[in-house]
Amino acid sequence: MYPTIVDFGPIGIHSYGLMLATAFITSVFVIQHDLKRRGFVPDVAATIVVAAAVGGIVGAKIYAALLDGQITFAELFSTSGLVWYGGFIGGCLGVIFVVVRSPNPTLATIDIVGSVVLLGYGIGRIGCLLAGDGDYGPPSDLPWAMAFPNGTVPTDVPVHPTPIYETLMSFTFFGILWSQRLKLESFQGLLFGASLILLGIERFIAEFWRITPQVFGWMTAAQIFSVIAFIVGIALIFWARSRPPIVPEVVPVVEDRTVPEASETASPIRKRRRRR
Repeated sequence: MYPTIVDFGPIGIHSYGLMLATAFITSVFVIQHDLKRRGFVPDVAATIVVAAAVGGIVGAKIYAALLDGQITFAELFSTSGLVWYGGFIGGCLGVIFVVVRSPNPTLATIDIVGSVVLLGYGIGRIGCLLAGDGDYGPPSDLPWAMAFPNGTVPTDVPVHPTPIYETLMSFTFFGILWSQRLKLESFQGLLFGASLILLGIERFIAEFWRITPQVFGWMTAAQIFSVIAFIVGIALIFWARSRPPIVPEVVPVVEDRTVPEASETASPIRKRRRRR
């Protein structure tokens, strides 16, 4: 694997950071495109993605520190300890803060952002694969099993390349939501609820191929959080369906029935010559 693509001594271009930047740029482009299509203010897309990134990092670090039982300055600003569900909560709070203060309708904008989260998440997992950061699974003898001898968390034993599984599932779920968004967007909040359900399903399944401590029977903490996201998503869908759909405003086309002036419609009068 390639944790560092270009090394400039103390500063380098790391594969994980590069893929995160790709995920952010792609998300801005897609959100901006859909905001423009629906007649909303598209310039807020970049602010939304930045708020999601900052809120996600802060939320992940705070949650990791709380799990350790102590919050220190060094831990909050280290490069490790990015817990997924802590980052998801922090990212959601950051997005909601920006969207509520924007001129766009809140629920409709959050619907757009919710589906794009799956796309950005899938791109980010490519960075995990390239970096070999320990998100891989247990040893495996499958034909596509991979070793990460040069990874950030190295292993010489072939293991499940779990980031590949997550990328494929995320891209598939994003494609489903993106292809159905025109049918579902009239029920504001429904697309975000569906995004929560698919995010929960994706992470719940992926945990079976990850080396994660079990905290409740056979379930990991991420799987418990996935179940909560699934339930919240179903509740949000039922709530959205119980409300009247938002019908897009259609501006009626009025035909121009103005009667032209007589001078414009009257045919020219020809003078007759008198016969002598």
